[in-house]
Amino acid sequence: MTNANMSLDNQTTPLDKKTHALLLRKGSSNKMALKEKIVQIYEAFFQGEDPSAGNVNFWDELFLLKVNTSYIEVECEKLTGEGLLALKDNFNLMFEKSVEVLKQDNPIRTVNAVHTLSALVRGIYKKSLKDHGFDVINILIGFDNAEAVIGSLVESINHMLCGDYPTALKQLLLKFLLVLASVTDNISQNTLLEYILINSVYESLIQILGSPLLRQPLGVDAILVLTLLVQYRKYESANPYIVKLSILDDELALTGYAEVVSIALSDFNRDYKTKGPDQQSGWFSTLANMVGNMFVGEEKEMEAVKANDSLLLALYEALHLNRNFITALTHAHTPSIPSTPPSSPTPNSSPAGDHPVNTQEAAPPPSTEPVHQTTNLLVTFLEYTSIVIQDTKEEARYNNARLCLIIMTCIAEDQYANSLMHDINMNFRVPLQRLPMRHRKVKFEASPPSRPLAGAVLDLMVEFIMSHMMKSMPLELYTKCLGICHRILCYQKRCRVRLQYPWKNLWTALINLLKFILSHENHLVKKSNIFHLCSKIVNIFNLFITYGDTFLPNPNSYDELYYELIRMHQVFDNLYSMALRYTTSEGEHKESAARLINHLVNIRAIVNHFTPKVDSWAANNHLSSLTEEQVLEVVKASYDTLTLKLQDSLDQYERYAEKPREAPFFTQLVRSILLTVRKSVADINIDQHMILQEVSTMPPTP
Repeated sequence: MTNANMSLDNQTTPLDKKTHALLLRKGSSNKMALKEKIVQIYEAFFQGEDPSAGNVNFWDELFLLKVNTSYIEVECEKLTGEGLLALKDNFNLMFEKSVEVLKQDNPIRTVNAVHTLSALVRGIYKKSLKDHGFDVINILIGFDNAEAVIGSLVESINHMLCGDYPTALKQLLLKFLLVLASVTDNISQNTLLEYILINSVYESLIQILGSPLLRQPLGVDAILVLTLLVQYRKYESANPYIVKLSILDDELALTGYAEVVSIALSDFNRDYKTKGPDQQSGWFSTLANMVGNMFVGEEKEMEAVKANDSLLLALYEALHLNRNFITALTHAHTPSIPSTPPSSPTPNSSPAGDHPVNTQEAAPPPSTEPVHQTTNLLVTFLEYTSIVIQDTKEEARYNNARLCLIIMTCIAEDQYANSLMHDINMNFRVPLQRLPMRHRKVKFEASPPSRPLAGAVLDLMVEFIMSHMMKSMPLELYTKCLGICHRILCYQKRCRVRLQYPWKNLWTALINLLKFILSHENHLVKKSNIFHLCSKIVNIFNLFITYGDTFLPNPNSYDELYYELIRMHQVFDNLYSMALRYTTSEGEHKESAARLINHLVNIRAIVNHFTPKVDSWAANNHLSSLTEEQVLEVVKASYDTLTLKLQDSLDQYERYAEKPREAPFFTQLVRSILLTVRKSVADINIDQHMILQEVSTMPPTP
């Protein structure tokens, strides 16, 4: 890019006599006319005139004037459908000339041209949401010229995104692409994107993500553009952005993609810990803080959660489409953090440097600096999930938590991801956040244990199970949570992986969930098929019973499982009785209740086999109650006479598929994201000052 000697004074370049006379024709003062000359020109356009006729320098001079985007949008709003059609030629002309200006390599004109294009697109599309009697492409560009004009536009955008241009200008272009992508409520009805599929910006976006210098200032917008383009008619036709993202194997770009998402989620995690309950002391402080921030804090946090929807969707698409992304997800690095902790949350800096996965935490720096722990995107994501699943009452939080669990489902059924999560040589500290509840006090873990990531995933699922037992319990989220546990166990059984994990925590959580369902049967059965959920719980126990010897860490764990089943046998007896009641009456849950009875056969066999023996042993020894060790002694001595039924398909599950089950959820999620993006780019706050400042410091091009 040429380092032209330009200043903002260029914006007052005088127009020729004909144009100047046009500006003064309403009898306003000379001073006022010059001040408002861009508006005067717009007025001429909206009145059907062509002020450029006969003036070869008109467009060069016009784009030196600062754009009044709000005026363009307001005037478009005022027009009727017939009025828009009558001004079609003027809109086409202004759009085409704006695109031509992008070829001139002049920073002032480029910025003004992009702002003009943004205003035209927003103004006409906003009108199209109310009046459906015209085609936006025809009004904006014209059918005959659309392919050539947008082809030229995308060519210029790619040239500037990939070339030696100011970062602020690249940011402006990405914001413009977000304007193009977000102008309709339903992204698949945005016909402008059809041309962006033909003239791709994919390579430019990937180049930004692969650049350590560009990904920090531009990475979020680049990923957001790519993610939205992936959504265009994803269920209807072949989308080249889906195809290209699915085969991407550029390690730098994939690592950059992961880093951008990781930094954004880390910012949220850090803000939470700064404001979190661990900073309070005593119930009065907690109550005072809750009341004082009930409205302002809640609204800001809700906005922060919704803002993360787009990044989580980007993470989901990368994981769902591209198997190579698993490596980036678990790629270990040491994040850079300030040597002096800030008094308030500040944007996180990019990682100080990536290095291969190692088996230990990062070596401690000198004693004057804080310890830097090895981490990765999955660690950050797990901590983020532990925060958002705490409260799912609001729709925005519920959807965010649901998306997190869908992402975890994709990870949990990936063979390579599981091998990494269970690798004993890859240990990480995952600071899971827990919600204070009446029956427990949460102690903040400044230094959580270092262990394989599978342990943290299971802890996260146990935490969700234990903390959402309420009458309005999120049954869909529980189903996903149990599915994640099941997938991890299936991997362990299949690969004979013995994870050192306190399995009793999971068993206790599952039994408590069954107790809760039994206690609130009448209420919950009206909302959902609780028998399906109970079957999932029981089959996790069946997996332990049938195949536990292949993945439990030691024989004692297997004995402890039987002890828990015997100790809590009343829960399973009540579950059987409940299911039996529904099989004897004609109702919608008759079949699923019958399946639950079938799934309970081995647990009932264990209870019926060992309970009499335990009672007999207690009677023979004249004991009214037994210790755990005494019960385990009876269990170990009675295994040989136990007969169990071999149940099929315990280690099988339905592979995750977005369509058809999750398609409505993602359709609504993308609509919500589009609305958020549209608001964020309603007024692109990137002007010539910022870009010219960068231009002045750039070396001239030969």
